[in-house]
This record gives sequence, C-alpha cells and structure tokens, in this order.
Amino acid sequence: MARRSFKRSEPSRSYKKLYLISTEGSKTEKEYLNLFNSRGSIVRVKCLSSKDRSSPNHVLKRMRDYLKDERLRKEDEAWLVIDKDQWSDQQLNSLLSWTRAESNYHLAVSTPKFEFWLLLHFDDGQGVLSSGDCSRRLKRVLPGYDKGIQQSWFGQAEINRAVSRAQELDNPPTVSWPTTNGTTVYRLVEQLLEGRGN
Repeated sequence: MARRSFKRSEPSRSYKKLYLISTEGSKTEKEYLNLFNSRGSIVRVKCLSSKDRSSPNHVLKRMRDYLKDERLRKEDEAWLVIDKDQWSDQQLNSLLSWTRAESNYHLAVSTPKFEFWLLLHFDDGQGVLSSGDCSRRLKRVLPGYDKGIQQSWFGQAEINRAVSRAQELDNPPTVSWPTTNGTTVYRLVEQLLEGRGN
C-alpha cells in the first residue's frame, strides 16, 4: 500500500497594495481617505497625520521618518496630501522634489484647501476664491460639516462627480499644483477606486 504524504498548505493571504499618505490635516483628510479601507478592497490606506505639525516640511518629515523604519514594496505608493492655502511655492517645491526621487512617490495639492475636494462632490466649485469661500460653500451643501466626515455623504456617484469636476479644472493637467481653485487629490482617489473594484 502506497503511503500518502500530507503536506500542510501554506495560509494564503493576498497582499493589499499600500497607499501610505502623509496629510497636513489631522482629521478631515484621514477620515475621508479611510473610506477606501473596506473589506472588499484590494488596497489599504494608512494615514500619517499630526494634530500640531502641519507645515509642508513636517508633512514630508513624517513620511521620511516612517519610510526609514518601514520600506515600501515596489507596488506600494507614498503620497503627500497638502493644502496650498498659505504655503509658498518654495515650501511646496521641496515636496515636489521629493516625489522625483522614486516613481511611487506622489504629491496631491488642493487650492485653497482639502475641503475644496470635498466641495467638488456636490458643487462645481466655481467662484471659490479663498479658504473662507470654500468653507461657506461646503457648509451650504453639508450643513453638519465640522471637520468630521460621515461615510453616507460620499457615495460612489458623489466621488465620481468629484473626480470628473477636478479633472475638468485640471486641464491641461498640472505637473505641480493648481494655481487657482482646484485639486489634484482626484489622482489619488482614482487609484483608490480601482483598488476598491469600482
């Protein structure tokens, strides 16, 4: 009688592509981007944020510090998400320079601020000339908004609309950041949507 050999099968866990994101804000950006962490997703989002250190240099330092200890796989991506708001072009240029070091390093900038990206889910954003304009318009469409995100606000249709509107504003596509109201966050979100299977 032939002996059967039993081999224990190795547990199979498929790797989820990591999007490591260092954000300027400590709440809004993190809550929004974590919407893309779902059971069915083939990607995972990890946000690095700080309550008191939001300058471009601090956003970049958080990313560099993390990457000293944890290496990215070649399929993973590192993103810096920041507002143009009061930061100078020189400050943002240091972030842009960092993205040129590796093909999987990226920068997403919103002018005037991240909330402009949120606004595009519900409004075309025309006529937003300042951070205050952006906040007032966002509160008109989301009366309960106060830096916190409710998942029910951002369904697939709203996200698709925001991507489309941001693309229209970013025409031709900028290599740096929008000089007037606009956002390049849509580039990150498009990739996260692909990983969510939408």
